[in-house]
Amino acid sequence: MADIAQSQSEIAKKINQFLEYLQVERGSSPLTIRDYKHYLVRFANWMDAEGIRMELKDINADVVRSFRAYLTGLPGEGKSQMTRRTQGYHVIALRSFLKWLIKNDYQVLSPEKIELPKVEERQVKFLSGEQVDRLLNAPTLSTIQGKRDKAMLEVLFSTGLRVSELVKLDRDKIDLDRREFGIVGKGGKARVVFLSQRATDWLVKYLNERNDHFKPMFIHHKGNPEPTTPDEKMRLTVRSVQRMVKKYSHKMKLPIEVTPHVMRHSFATDLLMAGADIRSVQEMLGHKNISTTQIYTHVTNKQLREVHEAFHGRGGKD
Repeated sequence: MADIAQSQSEIAKKINQFLEYLQVERGSSPLTIRDYKHYLVRFANWMDAEGIRMELKDINADVVRSFRAYLTGLPGEGKSQMTRRTQGYHVIALRSFLKWLIKNDYQVLSPEKIELPKVEERQVKFLSGEQVDRLLNAPTLSTIQGKRDKAMLEVLFSTGLRVSELVKLDRDKIDLDRREFGIVGKGGKARVVFLSQRATDWLVKYLNERNDHFKPMFIHHKGNPEPTTPDEKMRLTVRSVQRMVKKYSHKMKLPIEVTPHVMRHSFATDLLMAGADIRSVQEMLGHKNISTTQIYTHVTNKQLREVHEAFHGRGGKD
Protein backbone atom coordinates (compact mmCIF):
# COMPACT_ATOMS: atom_id res chain seq x y z
CA MET A 1 0.00 0.00 0.00
CA ALA A 2 1.28 3.49 -0.83
CA ASP A 3 2.81 5.61 1.91
CA ILE A 4 1.35 9.06 2.55
CA ALA A 5 4.47 10.36 4.28
CA GLN A 6 5.45 12.51 1.26
CA SER A 7 1.94 13.77 0.54
CA GLN A 8 1.27 17.47 1.16
CA SER A 9 -2.52 17.11 1.49
CA GLU A 10 -4.17 18.26 4.72
CA ILE A 11 -5.52 14.78 5.51
CA ALA A 12 -2.14 13.10 4.94
CA LYS A 13 -0.39 15.57 7.24
CA LYS A 14 -2.97 15.08 9.98
CA ILE A 15 -2.80 11.29 9.71
CA ASN A 16 0.96 11.45 10.24
CA GLN A 17 0.48 13.76 13.24
CA PHE A 18 -2.14 11.39 14.66
CA LEU A 19 0.25 8.44 14.33
CA GLU A 20 2.94 10.46 16.13
CA TYR A 21 0.41 11.20 18.90
CA LEU A 22 -0.32 7.46 19.27
CA GLN A 23 3.39 6.72 19.59
CA VAL A 24 4.54 9.60 21.82
CA GLU A 25 1.55 10.52 23.97
CA ARG A 26 -0.56 7.37 24.06
CA GLY A 27 2.38 4.95 24.14
CA SER A 28 0.61 2.66 21.69
CA SER A 29 2.44 -0.48 20.59
CA PRO A 30 4.23 -0.59 17.22
CA LEU A 31 1.65 -3.14 16.04
CA THR A 32 -1.26 -0.84 16.91
CA ILE A 33 0.39 2.08 15.14
CA ARG A 34 1.11 -0.09 12.10
CA ASP A 35 -2.52 -1.21 11.91
CA TYR A 36 -3.93 2.30 12.31
CA LYS A 37 -1.59 3.55 9.61
CA HIS A 38 -2.70 0.73 7.31
CA TYR A 39 -6.40 1.51 7.77
CA LEU A 40 -6.08 5.30 7.53
CA VAL A 41 -3.76 5.20 4.52
CA ARG A 42 -6.28 2.97 2.78
CA PHE A 43 -8.97 5.58 3.50
CA ALA A 44 -6.79 8.46 2.25
CA ASN A 45 -5.75 6.57 -0.88
CA TRP A 46 -9.39 5.74 -1.61
CA MET A 47 -10.38 9.42 -1.28
CA ASP A 48 -7.58 10.39 -3.65
CA ALA A 49 -8.53 7.69 -6.18
CA GLU A 50 -12.18 8.81 -6.06
CA GLY A 51 -11.19 12.40 -6.80
CA ILE A 52 -12.38 13.66 -3.41
CA ARG A 53 -10.50 16.68 -2.10
CA MET A 54 -8.00 15.66 0.56
CA GLU A 55 -9.21 18.16 3.14
CA LEU A 56 -10.65 17.48 6.58
CA LYS A 57 -13.92 19.25 5.83
CA ASP A 58 -14.53 16.81 2.97
CA ILE A 59 -14.81 13.84 5.34
CA ASN A 60 -18.59 13.75 5.61
CA ALA A 61 -21.23 11.09 6.21
CA ASP A 62 -21.66 10.38 2.49
CA VAL A 63 -17.91 9.92 2.00
CA VAL A 64 -17.69 7.52 4.94
CA ARG A 65 -20.72 5.59 3.66
CA SER A 66 -19.12 5.22 0.21
CA PHE A 67 -15.82 4.11 1.76
CA ARG A 68 -17.61 1.42 3.75
CA ALA A 69 -19.32 0.20 0.59
CA TYR A 70 -15.87 0.06 -1.04
CA LEU A 71 -14.54 -2.07 1.83
CA THR A 72 -17.29 -4.66 1.39
CA GLY A 73 -15.99 -5.36 -2.11
CA LEU A 74 -12.37 -5.89 -1.10
CA PRO A 75 -10.95 -9.40 -0.73
CA GLY A 76 -10.08 -10.63 2.73
CA GLU A 77 -7.10 -12.63 3.91
CA GLY A 78 -7.58 -16.06 2.37
CA LYS A 79 -11.25 -15.29 1.80
CA SER A 80 -13.39 -14.06 -1.07
CA GLN A 81 -14.55 -11.04 0.94
CA MET A 82 -13.19 -8.89 3.76
CA THR A 83 -14.80 -9.91 7.05
CA ARG A 84 -17.12 -7.54 8.88
CA ARG A 85 -14.68 -7.58 11.77
CA THR A 86 -11.85 -6.27 9.56
CA GLN A 87 -14.20 -3.67 8.07
CA GLY A 88 -14.93 -2.67 11.65
CA TYR A 89 -11.23 -2.13 12.37
CA HIS A 90 -11.12 0.43 9.53
CA VAL A 91 -14.11 2.25 11.04
CA ILE A 92 -12.60 2.19 14.55
CA ALA A 93 -9.37 3.73 13.22
CA LEU A 94 -11.30 6.44 11.37
CA ARG A 95 -13.41 7.23 14.45
CA SER A 96 -10.28 7.47 16.62
CA PHE A 97 -8.70 9.82 14.07
CA LEU A 98 -11.79 12.06 14.08
CA LYS A 99 -11.92 12.08 17.91
CA TRP A 100 -8.30 13.24 17.99
CA LEU A 101 -9.05 15.99 15.45
CA ILE A 102 -12.00 17.25 17.52
CA LYS A 103 -9.84 17.18 20.65
CA ASN A 104 -7.44 19.45 18.77
CA ASP A 105 -10.24 21.88 17.82
CA TYR A 106 -10.72 20.89 14.18
CA GLN A 107 -14.26 21.13 12.80
CA VAL A 108 -14.84 17.64 11.43
CA LEU A 109 -17.54 15.00 11.20
CA SER A 110 -18.55 13.73 14.64
CA PRO A 111 -17.28 10.16 15.15
CA GLU A 112 -20.55 9.41 16.96
CA LYS A 113 -22.31 9.67 13.59
CA ILE A 114 -20.29 6.70 12.29
CA GLU A 115 -21.82 3.46 13.51
CA LEU A 116 -19.70 0.37 13.93
CA PRO A 117 -20.76 -2.61 11.81
CA LYS A 118 -22.45 -5.43 13.64
CA VAL A 119 -20.17 -8.46 13.80
CA GLU A 120 -20.76 -12.06 14.62
CA GLU A 121 -20.12 -12.91 18.26
CA ARG A 122 -16.57 -14.13 18.57
CA GLN A 123 -16.31 -17.80 19.47
CA VAL A 124 -13.78 -18.41 22.22
CA LYS A 125 -11.68 -21.53 21.72
CA PHE A 126 -10.35 -23.09 24.90
CA LEU A 127 -9.12 -26.44 26.18
CA SER A 128 -10.77 -28.59 28.80
CA GLY A 129 -8.79 -29.51 31.92
CA GLU A 130 -8.01 -32.95 30.52
CA GLN A 131 -6.83 -31.46 27.20
CA VAL A 132 -4.62 -28.94 29.01
CA ASP A 133 -2.99 -31.77 30.97
CA ARG A 134 -2.30 -33.70 27.76
CA LEU A 135 -0.70 -30.66 26.14
CA LEU A 136 1.42 -29.84 29.19
CA ASN A 137 2.72 -33.42 29.26
CA ALA A 138 3.58 -33.51 25.55
CA PRO A 139 7.27 -32.42 25.62
CA THR A 140 10.02 -35.02 25.89
CA LEU A 141 11.86 -34.20 29.10
CA SER A 142 15.16 -35.92 28.32
CA THR A 143 16.46 -32.88 26.38
CA ILE A 144 17.01 -29.28 27.36
CA GLN A 145 14.68 -28.22 24.54
CA GLY A 146 11.97 -30.44 26.02
CA LYS A 147 12.45 -28.96 29.49
CA ARG A 148 12.32 -25.47 27.99
CA ASP A 149 9.12 -26.26 26.12
CA LYS A 150 7.57 -27.81 29.21
CA ALA A 151 8.42 -24.68 31.22
CA MET A 152 6.98 -22.42 28.51
CA LEU A 153 3.72 -24.36 28.31
CA GLU A 154 3.37 -24.33 32.09
CA VAL A 155 4.02 -20.57 32.21
CA LEU A 156 1.53 -19.86 29.42
CA PHE A 157 -1.25 -21.75 31.19
CA SER A 158 -0.27 -20.51 34.66
CA THR A 159 -0.21 -16.81 33.72
CA GLY A 160 -2.35 -16.22 30.63
CA LEU A 161 0.51 -14.22 29.12
CA ARG A 162 0.30 -13.03 25.54
CA VAL A 163 2.98 -14.75 23.46
CA SER A 164 4.60 -11.36 22.78
CA GLU A 165 4.90 -10.90 26.56
CA LEU A 166 6.27 -14.40 27.10
CA VAL A 167 9.19 -14.03 24.70
CA LYS A 168 10.23 -10.72 26.30
CA LEU A 169 10.73 -12.29 29.73
CA ASP A 170 14.22 -11.97 31.21
CA ARG A 171 15.69 -14.19 33.92
CA ASP A 172 16.51 -11.36 36.31
CA LYS A 173 13.01 -9.88 36.18
CA ILE A 174 11.24 -12.95 37.62
CA ASP A 175 11.09 -13.45 41.37
CA LEU A 176 10.98 -17.23 41.62
CA ASP A 177 10.81 -17.17 45.42
CA ARG A 178 7.69 -15.00 45.44
CA ARG A 179 6.46 -16.61 42.20
CA GLU A 180 5.64 -13.29 40.56
CA PHE A 181 6.92 -10.65 38.19
CA GLY A 182 5.85 -7.34 36.72
CA ILE A 183 5.13 -6.84 33.05
CA VAL A 184 4.19 -3.99 30.75
CA GLY A 185 1.67 -5.33 28.27
CA LYS A 186 -0.50 -4.06 25.46
CA GLY A 187 -0.96 -0.30 25.38
CA GLY A 188 1.71 0.19 28.04
CA LYS A 189 -0.55 -1.29 30.74
CA ALA A 190 1.48 -2.59 33.69
CA ARG A 191 0.37 -5.55 35.78
CA VAL A 192 1.68 -8.13 38.24
CA VAL A 193 1.73 -11.72 37.00
CA PHE A 194 1.65 -14.74 39.30
CA LEU A 195 3.17 -18.17 38.66
CA SER A 196 1.79 -21.47 39.87
CA GLN A 197 4.09 -23.63 41.97
CA ARG A 198 4.27 -26.16 39.12
CA ALA A 199 5.27 -23.53 36.56
CA THR A 200 7.90 -22.20 38.96
CA ASP A 201 9.31 -25.68 39.53
CA TRP A 202 9.69 -26.25 35.79
CA LEU A 203 11.35 -22.87 35.28
CA VAL A 204 13.87 -23.81 37.97
CA LYS A 205 14.50 -27.22 36.35
CA TYR A 206 15.03 -25.59 32.97
CA LEU A 207 17.36 -22.90 34.33
CA ASN A 208 19.37 -25.53 36.23
CA GLU A 209 20.04 -27.26 32.89
CA ARG A 210 21.44 -24.08 31.37
CA ASN A 211 25.10 -23.18 31.74
CA ASP A 212 24.96 -19.82 29.96
CA HIS A 213 24.60 -16.22 31.08
CA PHE A 214 22.17 -15.04 28.43
CA LYS A 215 19.52 -12.66 29.77
CA PRO A 216 16.35 -14.00 28.05
CA MET A 217 14.33 -16.54 30.02
CA PHE A 218 13.64 -18.62 26.91
CA ILE A 219 16.39 -19.11 24.33
CA HIS A 220 17.03 -21.40 21.39
CA HIS A 221 19.44 -24.29 21.90
CA LYS A 222 20.92 -24.70 18.44
CA GLY A 223 24.65 -25.25 18.06
CA ASN A 224 27.22 -23.83 20.46
CA PRO A 225 26.83 -20.05 20.61
CA GLU A 226 29.78 -17.95 21.72
CA PRO A 227 29.44 -16.34 25.16
CA THR A 228 29.72 -12.98 23.38
CA THR A 229 26.63 -13.66 21.25
CA PRO A 230 24.13 -10.79 21.78
CA ASP A 231 21.24 -11.68 24.09
CA GLU A 232 18.62 -10.78 21.51
CA LYS A 233 20.06 -13.25 19.00
CA MET A 234 19.42 -16.01 21.52
CA ARG A 235 15.87 -14.99 22.46
CA LEU A 236 13.04 -17.13 21.09
CA THR A 237 10.69 -15.36 18.68
CA VAL A 238 6.91 -15.20 18.76
CA ARG A 239 6.80 -17.38 15.66
CA SER A 240 9.00 -20.07 17.19
CA VAL A 241 6.72 -20.32 20.26
CA GLN A 242 3.65 -20.52 18.02
CA ARG A 243 5.26 -23.37 16.07
CA MET A 244 6.16 -25.15 19.30
CA VAL A 245 2.60 -25.02 20.64
CA LYS A 246 1.21 -26.18 17.30
CA LYS A 247 3.67 -29.09 17.20
CA TYR A 248 2.59 -30.42 20.60
CA SER A 249 -1.08 -29.84 19.80
CA HIS A 250 -0.73 -32.08 16.74
CA LYS A 251 1.34 -34.60 18.66
CA MET A 252 -1.44 -35.03 21.24
CA LYS A 253 -4.16 -34.99 18.51
CA LEU A 254 -6.15 -32.28 20.26
CA PRO A 255 -9.52 -31.47 18.64
CA ILE A 256 -8.79 -27.77 18.05
CA GLU A 257 -5.84 -25.89 16.57
CA VAL A 258 -4.03 -24.77 19.72
CA THR A 259 -2.14 -21.47 19.71
CA PRO A 260 -0.58 -19.51 22.58
CA HIS A 261 -3.72 -17.37 22.53
CA VAL A 262 -5.92 -20.44 22.95
CA MET A 263 -3.87 -21.17 26.07
CA ARG A 264 -4.58 -17.61 27.25
CA HIS A 265 -8.29 -18.28 26.66
CA SER A 266 -7.95 -21.56 28.57
CA PHE A 267 -6.32 -19.74 31.51
CA ALA A 268 -9.19 -17.23 31.72
CA THR A 269 -11.87 -19.88 31.25
CA ASP A 270 -10.33 -22.08 33.94
CA LEU A 271 -10.35 -19.19 36.44
CA LEU A 272 -13.93 -18.16 35.71
CA MET A 273 -15.23 -21.72 35.84
CA ALA A 274 -13.59 -22.07 39.25
CA GLY A 275 -15.61 -19.06 40.42
CA ALA A 276 -13.12 -16.18 40.03
CA ASP A 277 -14.74 -12.76 39.61
CA ILE A 278 -14.46 -11.14 36.20
CA ARG A 279 -12.72 -7.98 37.47
CA SER A 280 -9.85 -10.04 38.89
CA VAL A 281 -9.53 -11.98 35.63
CA GLN A 282 -9.52 -8.67 33.73
CA GLU A 283 -6.55 -7.52 35.83
CA MET A 284 -4.68 -10.79 35.37
CA LEU A 285 -5.16 -10.70 31.59
CA GLY A 286 -4.18 -7.04 31.35
CA HIS A 287 -7.39 -6.05 29.57
CA LYS A 288 -8.00 -2.31 29.49
CA ASN A 289 -11.77 -2.69 29.20
CA ILE A 290 -14.02 -5.14 31.03
CA SER A 291 -15.95 -5.69 27.78
CA THR A 292 -12.92 -7.52 26.36
CA THR A 293 -12.97 -9.97 29.27
CA GLN A 294 -16.72 -10.50 28.99
CA ILE A 295 -16.30 -12.62 25.84
CA TYR A 296 -15.59 -15.51 28.22
CA THR A 297 -18.67 -15.24 30.39
CA HIS A 298 -21.15 -16.90 28.03
CA VAL A 299 -19.22 -20.15 28.35
CA THR A 300 -18.12 -19.91 31.94
CA ASN A 301 -20.88 -18.47 34.11
CA LYS A 302 -20.90 -21.09 36.83
CA GLN A 303 -24.08 -19.95 38.52
CA LEU A 304 -26.11 -19.95 35.29
CA ARG A 305 -24.77 -23.38 34.40
CA GLU A 306 -25.84 -24.73 37.80
CA VAL A 307 -29.30 -23.14 37.47
CA HIS A 308 -29.66 -24.68 34.01
CA GLU A 309 -28.69 -28.12 35.29
CA ALA A 310 -31.01 -27.86 38.28
CA PHE A 311 -34.11 -26.66 36.47
CA HIS A 312 -33.73 -27.55 32.80
CA GLY A 313 -31.50 -30.60 33.02
CA ARG A 314 -34.31 -32.72 34.48
CA GLY A 315 -35.47 -33.51 30.96
CA GLY A 316 -39.04 -32.43 31.65
CA LYS A 317 -39.52 -34.85 34.55
CA ASP A 318 -41.99 -33.88 37.29
